[in-house]
Amino acid sequence: MSPRPSDDLTAAFARLGGEEDHKVWSELWDDLCHQGSVYEDSFPALPFLTAVATGRAAGEPTEAVLMAGLIVSAADEEHTDRYAREIAELLPLSRGLLDATDGGSAFVYMLQCVLAFEGERVWSAARLEGLMEEEYEVDCPHCSSDLFIAFGEHGTFASAGDYVTADPVTSPLLPTAPADLDALPARLRHMALEAGHEDVARGLTHLFGRAVCPDCEGEFTVSDQVEERY
Repeated sequence: MSPRPSDDLTAAFARLGGEEDHKVWSELWDDLCHQGSVYEDSFPALPFLTAVATGRAAGEPTEAVLMAGLIVSAADEEHTDRYAREIAELLPLSRGLLDATDGGSAFVYMLQCVLAFEGERVWSAARLEGLMEEEYEVDCPHCSSDLFIAFGEHGTFASAGDYVTADPVTSPLLPTAPADLDALPARLRHMALEAGHEDVARGLTHLFGRAVCPDCEGEFTVSDQVEERY
């Protein structure tokens, strides 16, 4: 990625507010967060994104919050301190946008932003996105088999093969009862239910539940292996 000095960013964000906003945002995503990656040069964009998100500058606020959330999800302590003012402004905006989402995917993306601005650095970093596809690919910690964890339209199971195009060997998932979820997943589930996203709420009980490997019959915690893989 090429360096993005402040004058370059000023020119890039000044292009927003016209008929080519979609193109401008596409270029900004490509320059600052290419394929979901966050670079050191991504962080100076936070003041510009905050200005758009708050309406002080032209552009789409939701787009700005989503990009800022991805960048902040990769922030270390130094970045968090340096951009504390921007993060403090973005947090209530993201919470308001979360309440206004009308689809499960949009809800999950914005939920990750809320977590990022709150200072959570594990599940804000794209690891909740498997909830949208209702599957995760993980490694068995006992035998290293490559597994699919599925909890959608094809069923609820762990698979040692491609469960869509093949005839895999499967084993059951062991979701955590809602009352037994730890504080963070319990909160996320409650937020999903309040927003009317029951599929996301159900997926969280599987993500933070357990699974049995169909190859070695070893039991493991799904979320631990998602952290390892993603």
